[in-house]
Amino acid sequence: MDQIYARLPRRSLFAMLPALLTACSGADLLNATVSTDTYRRTEGVSYGAHPRQRLDVYQPESPVRQAPLVVFFYGGSWSSGDRGDYRFVGEALASEGIVTLVADYRLSPEFRYPAFVQDSAQAVHWALAHAADYGADPARVFVMGHSAGAYNAAMVALDGRWLEAQGMTPSQLAGWIGLAGPYDFLPIGDAQTQVAFNWPGTPADSQPLAHASSSSPPALLLAPTADRVVNPQRSTVAMAQRLKSSGVRVESELFDGVSHVTLMASMASVLRGQAPVRERVAAFVKSIG
Repeated sequence: MDQIYARLPRRSLFAMLPALLTACSGADLLNATVSTDTYRRTEGVSYGAHPRQRLDVYQPESPVRQAPLVVFFYGGSWSSGDRGDYRFVGEALASEGIVTLVADYRLSPEFRYPAFVQDSAQAVHWALAHAADYGADPARVFVMGHSAGAYNAAMVALDGRWLEAQGMTPSQLAGWIGLAGPYDFLPIGDAQTQVAFNWPGTPADSQPLAHASSSSPPALLLAPTADRVVNPQRSTVAMAQRLKSSGVRVESELFDGVSHVTLMASMASVLRGQAPVRERVAAFVKSIG
């Protein structure tokens, strides 16, 4: 199967992805193209007691002294996803000398807000406590996510309640990275999101934009220009403007030619020509500390 994917033209792969990535076959397709000689993976590390509180660690194959570390959370409307589907993300960043943690978290409908934010904070706490064990610098820990995962990352970085419950503060983060994240989405129209956030009983302070302030960590915010899932103007552009007006370092960009899904998929080696997401993330991370 890997050989079949490898023979497909990149243009064909890119055209297939919007449909394929709605199923595990899409992740299989991307992961089949991933190099195996750029990283070392430690699978299923527990950061909590629940079976969903697990993460995989990707270390650069060639050790990097005091490497930066990124904790990545995937999307899926807070109701689906598996860390194993994002090996292409771990490889993309590890190949740039970045230690990467891809974390699972508890999902709706069994669990509702704020369970997935609490799990994200717990995973980040674990990363800060164990960074040195994997050759990373605890002072260079970043939190990153795509779509619903970018929401989780934003809440951990901006709303102090969640890391404070772990005995830490957002000031201990070197920065945060959001890919096509929803940062302001009340009222809730999507049925899955309504369940995840107990709509209409969703608290106003559940929105990341409400927590942007002068004390927020530096941010990199990327999104598709024509995102049909998350409004990029209301979320990415508005968040960037709010942070900049508060004096926070922010880098932001909207990309043409990619969708909500393929923005994330462009981190895979076979599709990196579609949008420079990996390059932007790596440059941002390396520029701090």
